[in-house]
Amino acid sequence: MEHRPSSSMMKERLALTSRARPKEDVVFRDLEGEIVLLNLETGIYFGLNPLGTRIWHLIRAHRSLQQVLDSVVEEYEVTTAQCEDDLLRFVALLREKGLIELSN
Repeated sequence: MEHRPSSSMMKERLALTSRARPKEDVVFRDLEGEIVLLNLETGIYFGLNPLGTRIWHLIRAHRSLQQVLDSVVEEYEVTTAQCEDDLLRFVALLREKGLIELSN
């Protein structure tokens, strides 16, 4: 059974002021609007849907998670609260899979 951290635990570990960046050993390819990531160190592939792809591009632009959140809320029909929760879970997953690094 997969363990998923609670929303409150996620917010304690990740801050919207944090910046995420792809790790140096991660390559990606855009395939018709969706991205496939490959961690060269682990050999793990990870596919992103169109929203995940948009977030990946925003992360690559060296934006803070707050700026990513603001852009996604503006571009998609989603509440800020729901988007924040989903964004923090998504970023935590990318970090867990060794695809990004975080800094404050």
